[in-house]
Amino acid sequence: MSKGKGYRRPRALSPLREHLRDTFWFAPTAAMVLIFALWVGTNDADSAIVQALQDHQEFDAVDDLIRIVNDAKPVINTVSSAMMTFIGVVFSISLVAVQMASGQFTPRVVRIFVRSRITKLTFAVFLATFTLSLLVLTSFESETDPRLVTTVPFLQTVLTLLLVALSLFLFIAYVNSTLRLMRVGHVVDRITGEALRVVDKMPRGDLGGTGLGPEIARVGYSGQGGVLRDVNIARLVRAAQRQGVVLRLIPRIGDFVVPGTPLLSVHGSDEGKVPSRGALRYTASVGVERTFHQDLGFGLRQLSDIALRALSPAVNDPTTAVQCLDRIVQLLTALAPRPLGAVGHPDGKGEVRLVQDVPDWADLVDLAFAEIRLCAVGNPQVTRRIMAGLDDLLGLVPEPRREPLLRHRELLAQAVELTVPEAAERAFALEPDRQGIG
Repeated sequence: MSKGKGYRRPRALSPLREHLRDTFWFAPTAAMVLIFALWVGTNDADSAIVQALQDHQEFDAVDDLIRIVNDAKPVINTVSSAMMTFIGVVFSISLVAVQMASGQFTPRVVRIFVRSRITKLTFAVFLATFTLSLLVLTSFESETDPRLVTTVPFLQTVLTLLLVALSLFLFIAYVNSTLRLMRVGHVVDRITGEALRVVDKMPRGDLGGTGLGPEIARVGYSGQGGVLRDVNIARLVRAAQRQGVVLRLIPRIGDFVVPGTPLLSVHGSDEGKVPSRGALRYTASVGVERTFHQDLGFGLRQLSDIALRALSPAVNDPTTAVQCLDRIVQLLTALAPRPLGAVGHPDGKGEVRLVQDVPDWADLVDLAFAEIRLCAVGNPQVTRRIMAGLDDLLGLVPEPRREPLLRHRELLAQAVELTVPEAAERAFALEPDRQGIG
């Protein structure tokens, strides 16, 4: 088999990069280390400036610098005393807002906040400003004689004031970002955008009708239990090529695996050998929750969760469910022309060495509509939007992919007929409408 036009081997997930994206400590720590280095540099520069002015008998200039920094010292004192309190109040309120958003939508939206670059940048600059203000205060001298003073923290004061100004601008951007996180339209747009990037980067290899051969062994997973987030395609292909076998990934990306779970099946002739444990080491990346990396169903899962939460009796917000259905139809439209199911990853000679299962079309349609359809009965706004979405997809997908859509359309019609007694109400609930009830 040739690699085929459009085949792209997926980039391996970096566990370190994912860890840093999922944690809040790295950016603030790096910012404080960087600001300490800047303070050391500016402190030395201030000392060098004062020494140069004294060497040239420019004592009036030194006296001017002393007056300038003494005028700015109250500002530095205020910043150092108020910044930490400001940080605590702002982020406490923000965390409450995020908790409310996760309760209204789904706990999975918290990852948007945790991975937000503007949030981490704001927190890092706030802490850096607080740290610098404390360091600058240690540079002030009690000596006021321009002939005897050894340093005047002029550059340090300027740097502190610039960081204060940057903190104010970032605070505005951070508040705007947090408020957008509480809006359902922005949340579903972020989820859809990430899901579409996954669709665009999904592997496009195929098996080319080649059989895998008989299964000669299975390799179990060894490691901590968790969600399978990624496998190292390149390493697995090389291991299979060296042994002259074909490997098949048994769980899908997003499945929960525990030690002993069959991870790979080995296929080949009698001459083929099972790759060693060393060759398969570090080929599976497992984490505590699903990520968008190679996970086609994760975006649909989150959109479905938000819609289900909106349709619950406690929330009763069918308009939010309609917004989720808009994006669900958008994702399925992007997936409709693409090959789904098993994907073959070839080696350098074009021979398939790794087979990876991805959700097929029926699985994705079920994920998109099954649960929402069951909860939508009794909400004509949602049922009308589902009918319109199914009709739109039926006009776009090829003939082999129409069956799951027709099945959900029929099941929705049957559920409405059983639940709604009036014929006029049933007809209204099943009339396609892209706005639900426009």
